[in-house]
Amino acid sequence: MSVVEGGSDVAGATRRLSTGAADPVNERPSMRLNKGLSSTGMTGKKGGAAKSGGASCFGFCKPPQPPIEEVDVVLVGGGVMSATVGLLLKQLEPSWKIVMYERLGAMAEESSNGWNNAGTGHSALCEPNYTPSKGDTVDVSKAITVNENWQLSRQYWAYLRTQGLLKDPQGFIDNTPHCTFAYGEDQIDWLKKRHGLLSKHPLFEGMKYSDEPSVMKQWCPLMMEGRDPKDKVALTFSEEGTDVDFGALTKDLGKAFMKLGGNLLLFHTVTGLKKESSGKWLLTVQKNDLGAKTCQVRSRFVFCGAGGWALLLLQKSGIPEIRGFMGFPISGEFLVCQNPDVVHKHPTKVYGKAAIGAPPMSVPHLDKRIIGGKHMLLFGPFAGFSPRYLKTGSLMDLLKSVKLHNLIPAAAAGLQNLDLTVYLVKQLLATDAAKFSELKNFVPTAKPHDWLLVTAGQRVQIMKKDPEKIGILQFGTEVVAAADGSICGLLGASPGASTAVQVALDVLAKCFSKDQMEAWSPKLKEMIESYGTKLSDNPALFKSIHTKTATALNIK
Repeated sequence: MSVVEGGSDVAGATRRLSTGAADPVNERPSMRLNKGLSSTGMTGKKGGAAKSGGASCFGFCKPPQPPIEEVDVVLVGGGVMSATVGLLLKQLEPSWKIVMYERLGAMAEESSNGWNNAGTGHSALCEPNYTPSKGDTVDVSKAITVNENWQLSRQYWAYLRTQGLLKDPQGFIDNTPHCTFAYGEDQIDWLKKRHGLLSKHPLFEGMKYSDEPSVMKQWCPLMMEGRDPKDKVALTFSEEGTDVDFGALTKDLGKAFMKLGGNLLLFHTVTGLKKESSGKWLLTVQKNDLGAKTCQVRSRFVFCGAGGWALLLLQKSGIPEIRGFMGFPISGEFLVCQNPDVVHKHPTKVYGKAAIGAPPMSVPHLDKRIIGGKHMLLFGPFAGFSPRYLKTGSLMDLLKSVKLHNLIPAAAAGLQNLDLTVYLVKQLLATDAAKFSELKNFVPTAKPHDWLLVTAGQRVQIMKKDPEKIGILQFGTEVVAAADGSICGLLGASPGASTAVQVALDVLAKCFSKDQMEAWSPKLKEMIESYGTKLSDNPALFKSIHTKTATALNIK
């Protein structure tokens, strides 16, 4: 009887860790003795290749194309936008055949991934770029709009939770207070005005302001530790802020989409779009299968939620609405701290004002983050440049987007933003020491060995035609749709994922008929209680909904 070395017997440890020639796992018959092996050597069954059309013509025969698949909706890209649009449509029309194509091996591998964005639940509680100075006052209109849109996301996610479609909200959202940081007299004056206006609004009720060191130390101990007492600094504090792992959220939305009958296909790349006379779209999809390598699908509606590649796809579609649009890619880097002794001293997200000439997405911020369950701090972003429109895109992306119709608007936008070019050059030339110096403005006691540099995702800032300025550089998000609503795409960046529900609702309103939207209205109101209204106009309703969503999502 052979010796059994399983289990945890100490005497057999050496034999378990290193097998010899006599071990059964290392014994096999010679392949030369088996004349019946298949051409791959994996089975003992000969033949099969000739029947598939390969061996009989030495691999040059093309396998037959599979039949065109008929569907109702195609979603291009497996990010948070496609997941949200797809899930909404599946809830509104359970019988529709909806398919999502993702070119990578999992959902949320690009901009939605936790490492490729700031993870801020953008509600304008702390972001300075939503409240610019305007003469002697501060314009807070954009902040109110962003917060209204964030409330829609809270409501929809809470509804999914009550329906059992989002099982564990703590897996993607965490209560993380939001703070705005002001340094110097000018910024402090701006922050006081900002707080004075926002704190009176029902959506921002409870926002606190302080320039007292003892109070600020309670809010942001790491930022106040070791700070020069002569520094003129101030903070606002909102305890309702959140940190969101949009990668985890997207995967949860994808699971819900598939649970309701949606089809997610990974390693599938949409390479062509053609409008047919019937009004439907014929899409060519590349896949590395053992047949024709491609397939075609016909759809009544197409949503391009492929990040920066949405621009390229819309250009391929040939719709006139995309004429004049071009994208300018900006990459980013973050400094990351994983030292638990440092991380626990900063329980908040803190946003400061961007340098003059910097794009709004580059406002410096020090964030408490939870990515994949790991607690850490991120500081940045530092801007970089790559011609890719996706982190895993092509070096030819930028060049491919250049068309005759967008050259003049892009040139005009570039000439009006030469300061941005200077800023990017400075960022590209910045040394590690320079980046660490920026960090020290937020964390005076920072130690270089605690912070490592990581590359974040790609953002594509939109350049488009403008009747007054010929061309402008846009920093927000924009939905571009065909006049008949048969195809639509999302372009741009912040606030992006945080307002995915609002964008999805706007996509539906823009691409489907008024009668269709009216038919969907009862279900939409069931999912989003404030649908069709403004919470700013109804403080009592806001408080009621806010309490419900906080309970469902286990946040404040």
